[in-house]
Amino acid sequence: MTEILRLENVSKSFGGNRAVNDVSFSLEEGEIIGLIGPNGAGKTTLVNLITGVHPLSAGKVIFAGEDVSRQQAFQAARRGLARTFQIVQPFPNMTVLENVAAGALFGGGTASVQDALELAHGELKFVGLDAVADTPASSLALPNRKRLELAKSLAMRPKFLLLDEVNAGLNASEIDGALELIRKIAARGVTILIIEHLMKVVLSISQRILVLHHGELIAQGDPRTVIEDPQVVEAYLGSKFAARVKAESHHA
Repeated sequence: MTEILRLENVSKSFGGNRAVNDVSFSLEEGEIIGLIGPNGAGKTTLVNLITGVHPLSAGKVIFAGEDVSRQQAFQAARRGLARTFQIVQPFPNMTVLENVAAGALFGGGTASVQDALELAHGELKFVGLDAVADTPASSLALPNRKRLELAKSLAMRPKFLLLDEVNAGLNASEIDGALELIRKIAARGVTILIIEHLMKVVLSISQRILVLHHGELIAQGDPRTVIEDPQVVEAYLGSKFAARVKAESHHA
């Protein structure tokens, strides 16, 4: 497989607070990787460093063989590094279609507004929102706002997609639909890094898991190995959850 992203000793400090500390890992094209850890572990900060929202304090970010450590957010988008946000905030006075077209026009590098609209129509159909394309984005309930966020990011034609708690606030049925959609995105050849607190989701969809704690990468590997790691159990999962998952895997 081909490496698409590599972090080398990446750190970020805000004043005296080291939010991300000396994090290194690499990801391969086509992987779905889970990123887990307690609240305040540095997960969203790490995504912000990868996508140019925050400048690095130290280290390097290598994307598709290029050192992008000093990139800004718009440059990351145009390189194919797209992301969703934990708090979904569409442009409320624009239609669903216009929201997605904005992603295509300013991040996806489309040549014209018409091309952006055509691409947007296709992505809305892909996520199942084509029927509400002409309605105001502000009228959507949370599950469809999450789908709109995905459509906007896909309209940017990403090679790599970072999903920040895309399942937060959804019920079980809605989560199943979201996971099906994420698998379809991966089938298009997009590498996915997903921040997620729901461990059933992480275990069902991730090929590998990265674990952050106090800004440090304390474990990485295949899901079953990671959830049995004593550090991960102590820092995040708890012994009861780890034992239950281990028992379920033995009966599977």
